Amino acid sequence: MPESYDPEVTQRPRRRRLVLPASAVVVVLLGLAATVFLKLYRPRQHPLPPSVLEGSVLKTDADPQKQQPIADVQVVATSGASTGEAKTDEIGFFHLVMRPGIAKGAPIELRFRHPDYKPLDSEEISHGRILLARLIPLHQVNPVVPTEPVVNISNIVVRYTVRTTRTENTGSAVKTFQVVNTGNVPCNESIPCSPDGKWKAAIGGISLDAGAGNQFENARVSCISGPCAFTRIESNSLSETGRKISISALGWSDTTTFLLEAEVVHPMVSDLSLHLYPVIFGQSLNFNLPPTAQGLCIQATVNKHSVIFPIGPDLCLSWADCTVSVGKDQTKSYRCELKPQYQFATTAQ
Repeated sequence: MPESYDPEVTQRPRRRRLVLPASAVVVVLLGLAATVFLKLYRPRQHPLPPSVLEGSVLKTDADPQKQQPIADVQVVATSGASTGEAKTDEIGFFHLVMRPGIAKGAPIELRFRHPDYKPLDSEEISHGRILLARLIPLHQVNPVVPTEPVVNISNIVVRYTVRTTRTENTGSAVKTFQVVNTGNVPCNESIPCSPDGKWKAAIGGISLDAGAGNQFENARVSCISGPCAFTRIESNSLSETGRKISISALGWSDTTTFLLEAEVVHPMVSDLSLHLYPVIFGQSLNFNLPPTAQGLCIQATVNKHSVIFPIGPDLCLSWADCTVSVGKDQTKSYRCELKPQYQFATTAQ
């Protein structure tokens, strides 16, 4: 007899399951997280900060003493997409900023332009050097052979004046004043009060006038009698001209006495005459004057005769051509080149 089928006895085929180790799961998840993070937070390329170039432009000359700074030179720098532009100041200095910045060691093309000088193009490497450019004048000045006797210039002195103020002591001011008060009286919120608001106080003071054209100097005030420990100076003011002074004091005990002292001076404005000796290089003389200098003139011996030459705004001088440049601090730098047929006696043959 065939065997009967018993469903409870018959075994069904089991499905196989793939089981990964826990460590492998962690690795997979970390890899997915890293991929998402890199896509979302990919670092951005930031442009380099601006690059700075600094240097000076000079006149070409074999003699370093004649390599004069050149002002108003147009300086243009280019490196790839980065550019910058600047102009030289009165001492030939330029400060140029290139945007965007350039990498260290990148080549930079520089162009220098001035209407009185030949154009100059050069290439530099960006590694923070001080840049020096020397330009050749378009019109070289050839030495002029004088056809007349040479005139000697010697014993040169630059003279000028400055406005100065001096004071003359005309006396002194000595005055006393009182702060009249009774101590140990409650304030009861009646002004003025002691600094802690506890005791009744009083204010006293004095005002002085030095007179027309006069000023107070070194004003000082002090308590000289009474309970000075319970006082303080409320105000001590001097007018803008220094002519008037006002003092007030607070006292919250018994009556106190104060002493005010000051010198009285009379300011006087006058012109102070000064002189200096210029520096001579070859056929030129150089000197600087302070911003307050006035009445410029040059005293010189011309063929054994001492002559004073006033130098006006046009810088007119019969034996030299002068130029002036003004610095940021308003200092004036003068340079005078001798005209043909003149020579400094120190260079005479």
